[in-house]
Amino acid sequence: MENRNLKRYVHFSSDDVRRETVYETDRLWSEVICFQSNQTVGPIADPDSDAVFTVVAGEAMFQVDGSRRRMEQWGTVLVRAGSEVTVTNASPDPLVLLLVAAPPPPARAVTG
Repeated sequence: MENRNLKRYVHFSSDDVRRETVYETDRLWSEVICFQSNQTVGPIADPDSDAVFTVVAGEAMFQVDGSRRRMEQWGTVLVRAGSEVTVTNASPDPLVLLLVAAPPPPARAVTG
């Protein structure tokens, strides 16, 4: 069994969103994404992978294929394969997300 403490992956930068891979296997990939205020990732899409974004801390604005939803801590958003997503920090406080995708995007092409 592998186990990790997500706090180890929480790092912020005023220059850009920070992304840290947590797990990567042949069938699953996950990362922690850390946003300072006013930082955004996207639009990003993967034609083959479904992804679940979980708000670990803070508030996020998700836009998935034109639909917008504001989510607070512990909220989750499912982004189906082929959908386009943009995520923005929706508050002045830091935002931490856990992203899990399956199957893993090719060469982790889920960067935005």
